[in-house]
This record gives sequence, structure tokens and C-alpha cells, in this order.
Amino acid sequence: MGTMESRRDFLRTVGVLGAGTLACRVPDLLAQTPARSAGRIDVHHHVTPPKYLAELASRNLATPDMTSWSVAKTLDDMDKAGVATSVASVTSPAVSFADADLARRVARESNEWMASLRRDYPGRFGLFAMLPVQDVDGSLKEIEYALDTLKADGIGLLTSYGDKWLGHTTYAPIMDELNRRKAVLYTHPTLANCCRGLLPEVAPTVIEFGTDTSRTITDIVFSGTAARCPDVNFIFSHAGGTVPFLTERLIQAPVINKNLASRVPNGVLHELKRFYYDTAWAYNAVPLAALTKLVPISQILYGSDYPYRTGAGTVKGLTEYGFTQAQLKAIGRDNAVRLMPRLANRASV
Repeated sequence: MGTMESRRDFLRTVGVLGAGTLACRVPDLLAQTPARSAGRIDVHHHVTPPKYLAELASRNLATPDMTSWSVAKTLDDMDKAGVATSVASVTSPAVSFADADLARRVARESNEWMASLRRDYPGRFGLFAMLPVQDVDGSLKEIEYALDTLKADGIGLLTSYGDKWLGHTTYAPIMDELNRRKAVLYTHPTLANCCRGLLPEVAPTVIEFGTDTSRTITDIVFSGTAARCPDVNFIFSHAGGTVPFLTERLIQAPVINKNLASRVPNGVLHELKRFYYDTAWAYNAVPLAALTKLVPISQILYGSDYPYRTGAGTVKGLTEYGFTQAQLKAIGRDNAVRLMPRLANRASV
């Protein structure tokens, strides 16, 4: 395998074998792939653990993008986009469909599988661990296992479960534990029970996903969770949904409703500006203009939303927006390394 083409072919071949089946490790070979030279870190990159997929398929919940996902395809997309490391996460519906017992099992199996993916492809993957949110005590145990044993880079939650958003008192013990650990909390939108079938011909991802992100940010801020948990490093998908556009309304909310004021002692803008936001589906000039008015470049992270969008398309959009090279490097790599220092060793340049 003396040529780059043969090295790429080999990577695709071993990718087909799947995580956990690779007989040998090839860190020296991986170090020569194009992704290593660009060094991008993708914080919004979805994978499909096999047992998780089986549970979804048995309930007709698996989408074509989930069933067609493979390690080979994901590595190929990463290479084309210059992504050194993708922090793997499971997308909606996560384990929201399951009862508590099944949720605990599927979350544990999926987290261990993602950890094996990271192990089998050195340097190429990180891990945002899933929680069985239906069971708060089980979630606390899974946080301990994921962060202490699996060495996950953070926790991944949906923006809502049923009709409870992440600032709900039910989830306070989870938030408090993540705050104690100064953990990263990546969030991904979903379709809340309240808003199903409102526009039957329009996919919920078009409006409802961004809106659910806005709801959970609003709930986290005005429930007092953000002020109570200043050491949770929140990452919100898709440039924060509609939050940049709603900033003035959010600022005025505690002025209009005095009951909210005590829950945001540092002010609404303080909380919105300390959150992190990814670029998935947000590399259009309009959302980027709004987001960059709301937060500094230091709070923006590269996210592709693979396999629903390509990494190369995301890079193209960010480049065409007109960011400087220094800004592109900060968004593409440096901000993620500052937030999750262990990624510096995985995503070498």
C-alpha cells in the first residue's frame, strides 16, 4: 500500500468490517489520511450503533439514512471535508421511544459501541454518550460510567422528552451532576409531542427541530438552570435554532414577567453568549450573520450533521461566508480543543 489511493481503499475496506471487528490497529496509516492535514473536529456527527438500529427498525422508526450508515461511508465523508475527528452521537429519537428498562440497556449498549468505534479507529472519533433520561437515577449511573469508565467527551441529550424540556425540574439532578463535573452537554433537537402534524407536508426538521432547540434554550435560561449550573458547557445544534432572531424578545421576557428576573441574575445575554453553537444546517449567510452578532467566534463549533448533510458542503458554506482563515481554524478546530482538550491528541494536525 505505497500510494494514497491504496491507503484510502484499505480504510474503506476495514470500515466495512465495522467497529469491534478490526483485527489490527493502523494508527500510522491513519495519520497519513487527508483529514489529518486539515484537523477539523466535527461535534455534530451521527452514527448508528447496530443494536440501537435493530430496536428502531423493530418499531418502524429507522430512517433510510440510519439503515444505510456505515463506518466506511462516514470516514469517506470525513476525509473529503478534512475532518480529523468526529464526536459521535446518536440522533433523534435516541431512547425516547423506550421504557426505562429498555432505555438503560440501549443507552449502555450504544455508548459501549461508540467507545469501541473510537478504539478501533484511533484518532478518528470522540463520544457524546446517551442517557436513559426516563430514569433519572439510571442516568446518573450512566453519566458516571460514560465519563469515568468510557472516558466520553461529553453527554448527548435531546432537546425535549415528551413535553419536558431540559430546564424541567425532573432533569435537575442530571444538570447538577453535569455541573459538578464541569461536563460538556451536547443537545440535539427532536419533535415534541405538542407539535406533531402541524404542517403535514413539511418535514418536522424544517421548522420544529429549530423551534425545539429554541424552546429548550429558553427553558434552561428561564428555569434558572443556566444560572444554577454555570459550569455545564452547553452545545446547541443548528446555530441555536431561532434563538438569534428572538434575542430581543428573550432579553425583554424578564422585564415583562418579573417572576423570571430572579432566575437570570446575570442577565439573559450573559447566558446566551456563554453557550456554544454548532454550524450544522446553519452555514447559510443569513443564520451565520445572526449568530455572529449574538456570540463571538470562540463560541461557534464546526458541525456537519452527517449523514443528513455532508461535511464538504458545510466547509464550502463556511468558507464562502467570508470568515478569515484564523476564524475558520477557530470554528473548525481550536474552539473544540479548548472545550474538550483530549481531542487535541486525537485530532492531530
